[in-house]
Amino acid sequence: MRDITSIGEALIDLTWTGKSPAGVPLYAANPGGAPANVAVAAARLGARTAFIGKVGPDAFGEQLRQMLRDNGVDDRGLITGQSPTTLAVVSVDGTGERSFSFLRGADGELSADEVKETELEAGKILHFGSVSLTPCRARSATIFAARHAHRAGVLVSFDPNYREKIWQDRSQAEQWITMVLPLVDILKLSQEELPLAAGTEDLEEGTRRLEEGGISLVLVTLGAEGVFCRWQGESFLVPGVKTKVADTNGAGDTFLGALLARLCRRGEHPLEGLKGEELREILAFANRAAALTCSRSGAIPAMPNLEEVNQTAQAEYLEELP
Repeated sequence: MRDITSIGEALIDLTWTGKSPAGVPLYAANPGGAPANVAVAAARLGARTAFIGKVGPDAFGEQLRQMLRDNGVDDRGLITGQSPTTLAVVSVDGTGERSFSFLRGADGELSADEVKETELEAGKILHFGSVSLTPCRARSATIFAARHAHRAGVLVSFDPNYREKIWQDRSQAEQWITMVLPLVDILKLSQEELPLAAGTEDLEEGTRRLEEGGISLVLVTLGAEGVFCRWQGESFLVPGVKTKVADTNGAGDTFLGALLARLCRRGEHPLEGLKGEELREILAFANRAAALTCSRSGAIPAMPNLEEVNQTAQAEYLEELP
């Protein structure tokens, strides 16, 4: 049985790297797209993953397909369409924070009839984000996938991954994000995204509302501070891992991929019988993985493998010894 199926955008992150001697801006063409990132992050940490999406008939599309294969991600659900592969131009400031502009293409053209039900039923978890909920054909494909997985008893994971520039306005994003929440079992939000889903900035109140709405596991990432979690009526904070930040691109996706990968190791029903102490350990693992990604440049190229995360845990343990 597969662990995780991810559906949504696979794209190229054109990330600013500096200027040429002539003063011309230079960009690195890194593979990316949040759902693709999650699939790769989880695969690098030992999970069996697959990706469903659409790329263009161009060199960037082939680069993305090869990247999935190189990382052990099943690419049978990746369709080559007619439009160019989507590009995201990523600017990074001095603190590692990012800003995005998008040249949308093939990722938005995935249709519901191109999504196979057998692929949705093959895994323990289906993951998606909100970029494919923007006004495009992929919206119907994404909602179809989430509904079918939910009805089939597959856990559904959702990360809004809000990008202001691809929505008409904030209220439109809020409408579609809240619309899919009844289908969701695992929700990962940034602190800035919590009001979109819960209508409040308060961590306790917001996550309580989301849990009462039927979401089993609610997670709010807080950057360097760690992650705030609500599970089975209780809330707690798992501290982050100190690191020198080079680039935050892909950190949230690494965190989520690590979380889902570790949950899938628990068996066919990843949330069944999960206790708070075990969940804390899983979230600490995910924080370590995200910190490693932050310490390097790029999204997918910066994601760690299982050995690297375990080595980080061992180093932290040795530092804590008297």
